[in-house]
Amino acid sequence: MRAITGEKGDIRKEVTMKSVPRLIRRFISILFLSIFFLLLLNFLLLYFMTKDQTSSRSPYATAQEAARGLIRDGENCALGQDFQEMLREENAWAVFIDNDTHRVIWHTEDLPEDIPMEYSLSEIADLTLGYVRDYPTYVGDGDNGIMVLGYPRDRYWKSMWPTWDYDFIANLPWNILTVMLLNLLSFLILYMVANTGLLKSVNPIVKGIQTLPTGEPVYVREKGVLSELAASINHTSEMLQMQQRQLRRKETARANWIAGVSHDIRTPLSMVMGYAGQLAGDLRLPEEEQKKAQVIVRQSARMKNLINDLNLASKLEYNMQPLARGRENAVALVRQVAVDFINMDIDRRFQIEWTAQESLRACMVDGDRDLLMRAVSNLIQNSINHNEQGCRIYVGVWQEEGSCVIRVEDDGKGASDAQIEKLNHTPHYMVCDTNTTEQRHGLGLLIVRQIAASHGGTVRIGRSSYGGLSVEIVLPADS
Repeated sequence: MRAITGEKGDIRKEVTMKSVPRLIRRFISILFLSIFFLLLLNFLLLYFMTKDQTSSRSPYATAQEAARGLIRDGENCALGQDFQEMLREENAWAVFIDNDTHRVIWHTEDLPEDIPMEYSLSEIADLTLGYVRDYPTYVGDGDNGIMVLGYPRDRYWKSMWPTWDYDFIANLPWNILTVMLLNLLSFLILYMVANTGLLKSVNPIVKGIQTLPTGEPVYVREKGVLSELAASINHTSEMLQMQQRQLRRKETARANWIAGVSHDIRTPLSMVMGYAGQLAGDLRLPEEEQKKAQVIVRQSARMKNLINDLNLASKLEYNMQPLARGRENAVALVRQVAVDFINMDIDRRFQIEWTAQESLRACMVDGDRDLLMRAVSNLIQNSINHNEQGCRIYVGVWQEEGSCVIRVEDDGKGASDAQIEKLNHTPHYMVCDTNTTEQRHGLGLLIVRQIAASHGGTVRIGRSSYGGLSVEIVLPADS
């Protein structure tokens, strides 16, 4: 077993050593790819949003081309039809300033009225900076003069050399928000795409791990980044299945052994009880010898009951006890057990009282009548066995939501909180009587708990309202 355990530990260690670095590498790769993609996306967004907004935009080039395209013939100047059409499309006006006179010697027909026709050197210098009467202007060098292109006041924003479209500036907050949303959307898409494969690998493994405790066979496809972990789960499932088969064989062998021993003991025990009974009833024997024979009869009966309890507990433990289920009225069934005890003419120190819910006439359960009666009988007998001085035993049935509750309680000496806690959580509890040399076996309550479990119910042990012990069998109601 140690060798197997050591082997399993080595396998888990090896799987961990292989899987963890692979997951780390996958995470780092996804991280770097995501960063690269987001940087590329933002670069492209920035490029397409600003490529037409800087100094390389057409106003500078247009001004230079218009300056070169202006034809001078003495004092006459003319601009080609193509350039004029281009200016009209741009909604721009133009003037040509002579370098010698600093006067406008040519202008377009749509020249605004507030544009000066003569400029000083400082004013010409201002033209190169960008504005005339708040009109954004662009200057191109021509033949012995400069061409000045002017655009509407709300068309461009200029600061020294760079030039930006007013619409671009006005929409800048929305553009930034758009970029942020695109980044967020891209991140989500990257996350989903990058983790789809991992999730496909993780989900079967999670389901496999959740299925392992149920005892069902598990097989996870050994592929993907977690293939080693899947292989480990499959190996673990095979090991568990093999262990379960071995355990079932052991349980069956143990139950069969107990049944065989019980059967072998019953025959000679019955003979002992028979001969002892004959001696106890033989009037020819001295009274003292008759009393000894009666002790043998009583103790043999206790041994026989113990053997029967042990055999039944073993069968219930390993699910080898067949259940003859039927629709039974728990009220009538429990009342019958109480009447049977009363009719047995039990010791006068013990009185049985019926305390069922007054309005309750029937509480139906799906169960084995004989086993349920055995459980109730064990509880009544348990109160008798543990209260030598006598007590009142209260038997009844109550109906809770979806459940039938069979309650047996007494006003006897009861049990401490520690004993009650132990009774609720220790199936094989052994009660040792300090007043006698007898050791009372705990199979009575164990069988009650097993019978309740075989019917899908539970057992609750606590203090009785009458001062003693209270035991409840809670069974699902058959509506």
